[in-house]
Amino acid sequence: MHLRKRCAVTGGAGFLGSHLCERLLKEGYDVLCIDNFYTGSKRNILHLLDNPYFELYRHDITYPLYVEVDEVYNLACPASPIHYQNDPVQTTKVNVHGTINMLGLAKRVRAKIMQASTSEVYGDPQVHPQQESYWGHVNPIGRRSCYDEGKRCAETLFFDYHRQHKLLIKVARIFNTYGPRMHPQDGRVVSNFIVQALEGEPITIYGKGTQTRSFCYVDDLVEGFIRLMRTPDGFTGPVNLGNPGEFTILELAEKVIAMTKSKSELIFKPLPEDDPTMRKPDITLARENLGWEPRVPLEEGLRKTIDYFDDLMRTMQSKS
Repeated sequence: MHLRKRCAVTGGAGFLGSHLCERLLKEGYDVLCIDNFYTGSKRNILHLLDNPYFELYRHDITYPLYVEVDEVYNLACPASPIHYQNDPVQTTKVNVHGTINMLGLAKRVRAKIMQASTSEVYGDPQVHPQQESYWGHVNPIGRRSCYDEGKRCAETLFFDYHRQHKLLIKVARIFNTYGPRMHPQDGRVVSNFIVQALEGEPITIYGKGTQTRSFCYVDDLVEGFIRLMRTPDGFTGPVNLGNPGEFTILELAEKVIAMTKSKSELIFKPLPEDDPTMRKPDITLARENLGWEPRVPLEEGLRKTIDYFDDLMRTMQSKS
């Protein structure tokens, strides 16, 4: 008899988590979706609730969790500056207490565990593109520190559990990812621009718009997660997962305006504190060890994301 593997996905009702839950179900896993709905949404997983192999559990991982699973994907954490700066102490707690709780769970049940880390561990980098060997340039006391330093501490905990308790760990450093189910008010550049363009509002650019970002479509990222979890036990990462295609914020704004046929104008505001000026992953390690690289071009991914937001906003307007 073939027994299905059980996977826990913390932050499973969030943007990335819901796509990962969906993919794991397609791969034949039993999926336990864990979320406290601070930024996650039931709308993201409604279509999965009838699946007999999908289970939803409302829980805050800053409290211990007792479940039986084979694999854990630890994605729980508010990931946009608006959300993580709204309650910075709780953000640090999720990254530290929450991570300790999930590592403790993995240790108890001998599960393999993956940490969704971030390119923010590199801070405002002085090395370009960013390789995993780069230690970063992070302000430990700034407004973004709860997230940046929280994620850095989570990586520390993962590697200490690996060394001390022989835990099977994987660490993915995620670069800017976009796609359907992004939170419309998360303040991230792709969702911001699309929502502003669809509503015909001015598009807000911070600084001169010359800062660069690399945009990875969500399906590509989830493929990277799955491949990372399936690498041999000796490969822990950290490994960069992101799209090495680099665009300025201004280029993105102009692309969104063209694709939405919007009449939105551009307005410029001061750059937020510690906002990175450059973001581009070196994905050599992912190519070599996961056989992975992004496949979805920016225009194709933006089209799907614009269609999602267009549909979402029409639905919300019809209900109001």
